[in-house]
Amino acid sequence: MKCLYLTVFLLLAPLSLFAEPATLEPVTVTSTRMERPLADTPAAVTVVNADSRLRGQSRLQLDESLNRVPGLYLQNRYNFAQGLRLSSRGFGSRAPFGVRGLRLNVDGFPETLPDGQSQLDSIDLFAVEQLTVLRGPSSLFYGNATGGVVDITTQSGKTRNDSASVSVIGGNHGLKQANVQTSGRHDQGQHALSLTALDYQGFREQSEIRKYQFTGQAGWDLADTRTVTVFLTAMDTPVAQDPGGLTRQQAHQDRQQASRFASLLDAGQQVDQQRLGLHYRDDDFVNGRLNARAFISQRDFRQQLPFPGSSLIDYHRLFYGARLDYTLPFTVLTLPHRLLVGVDMDRQQDDRGRRAVSPTGNITAVTADEEQQASADGIFLQLDSHLSDRLMLTIGGRADRLRMTIDDALLTDGNDSGRREFQENSYSAGLSWQVSPAHTLYTTVSSAFESPTFTELANPSGAGGFNPDLEPQTALNREVGARGALGDRLFYEAALFRVDVDDEITPYEIGGRTFYQNAGQTRRDGLELGLEHATTDQLTLALSWTWSDFRFQEFFDTQQNADVSGKRLPGIPQHQLFAQVDWQAESGLFASVESILGGHRYAENTNRTRVGSEWLVNLRGGKAWKRNQQTVTLFAGINNLLDRDYYSNLRINANSDRPVQNRGYFEPGPGTTYYSGITLDW
Repeated sequence: MKCLYLTVFLLLAPLSLFAEPATLEPVTVTSTRMERPLADTPAAVTVVNADSRLRGQSRLQLDESLNRVPGLYLQNRYNFAQGLRLSSRGFGSRAPFGVRGLRLNVDGFPETLPDGQSQLDSIDLFAVEQLTVLRGPSSLFYGNATGGVVDITTQSGKTRNDSASVSVIGGNHGLKQANVQTSGRHDQGQHALSLTALDYQGFREQSEIRKYQFTGQAGWDLADTRTVTVFLTAMDTPVAQDPGGLTRQQAHQDRQQASRFASLLDAGQQVDQQRLGLHYRDDDFVNGRLNARAFISQRDFRQQLPFPGSSLIDYHRLFYGARLDYTLPFTVLTLPHRLLVGVDMDRQQDDRGRRAVSPTGNITAVTADEEQQASADGIFLQLDSHLSDRLMLTIGGRADRLRMTIDDALLTDGNDSGRREFQENSYSAGLSWQVSPAHTLYTTVSSAFESPTFTELANPSGAGGFNPDLEPQTALNREVGARGALGDRLFYEAALFRVDVDDEITPYEIGGRTFYQNAGQTRRDGLELGLEHATTDQLTLALSWTWSDFRFQEFFDTQQNADVSGKRLPGIPQHQLFAQVDWQAESGLFASVESILGGHRYAENTNRTRVGSEWLVNLRGGKAWKRNQQTVTLFAGINNLLDRDYYSNLRINANSDRPVQNRGYFEPGPGTTYYSGITLDW
């Protein structure tokens, strides 16, 4: 591996010798907390502008925008009850629902709870303006995450005159979606509002979704350097069904069927959520920049899991917190430097219940009635120091304290109350070298931690309270990379990394319910490459490739009674390839073809169940007519053009207490699907 690092570095360093000078469009990165040019960022960062990338898409899930990002792997596009599963460098692949291992922010406000769990269901894809993905351990920036950061910015009226749009999309499997938007700027104020409705029957039985979303913001300029912005989001999901996982034999017999108990119990969830946020920014606060944010959100949730037993869950959640950071630029020996200091405080309160359900759907007992509380406090410091005009050193550190408590109100089988507290420190050090105006090389070393969530801390012994044996996992990341342009038209990014993880948290199932254990040590070696070629003014080619060698180093799987040391981590293919041809003409015509290829993967720690490679081809296109201030756009798309059989999701280590052939790992994806739509802008 050391030889590979050296070889790649030596190959990347002389790139500037073989290319004509190019002037790159400046890109600002905020996911690292300190606003800085992308060229000065010693980390693997990809920025996706939604205006150009989402055109003609169905906007059903976030994977449509993120498939092109190397190092990411996305599953579970069609099970809205479990949510899109997003993993970065393998972190997050174990999540049975939602997102684990990554920090998610929307307009600077966290979608990640203090215990580390994130949800994507409240993000309105019609309102997204830009996505920034930072890959690799990221505890330095936000705490409690080993996989990275996804930073989402929604549309605002800061740079727009009054405008509005209406979009309607329809397709097979009962797809119906509509969106209305308005935005603009008036004197010292700006606003942006988006309202979306989705009704989708789904490819499989028991997979219907109905969801309504509102995303809005209003801001005011208090002075030349001071602004205040209010954000409001709301979501109502009255129906999000869960078809469950199938055995391989069931999936071969009928790919559209739901699992037996998913249908009998009407498995799925109902959710409503609201969030209010306030952002104050002062660009001239004691010669520096001050950002202050405060937010509060509430979420009501009810879910029937696709199996009988203790499987009916409900909770009322209150999540609130504040973030404060200050950046001070200064000069030493004529060279620029920047110091960032900040503090984060988040609180989570869940009033949670759980009930036992018979195979016929009758509630037979209350199995849990408890209040869960988590508090996460972090303080951090980061320094960007230019050692020369072209060489910059970045160092930083962070201290986090996470406290989690359960107060048991049921007390039928004793007191199941519990308390866990974790105190963790993280650090990062990196160098970025601007070899030429068109090329940047970087290297970085960083540490991170990831705590178990409340769900993951469930006690498999049945005694209640917290699992006393489950500890946070810690990661050490070493990375070299490059980004830049070869000539005026070919843009590239590359990263080579190794991540060593101690006490990796891995799932297993008993009686349909998921529990977790620490897996000793794992190692992740990987290479990520992204290329984009502006072949002509109308034609753009994009390619990304990810090589992932992720393995257990030392782990005895007690559930399978097997030593899995040397086995590959389940759920992640060793090779991923994304390719896209994008064409647009001055006449308003546009078309795009994308190909997504994933290598084989395994469904469990023992690597006994091999799942073959997948190849999907998607096509979309349309035409825009512009007259005066109005634009009408007609578009259509075909997903899975070649009608391939594939699995949109694997339930990792599912049903560990059953024989392998009876385990419900598989959630089949649909064959060829069609959609079309119209958008009116004015």
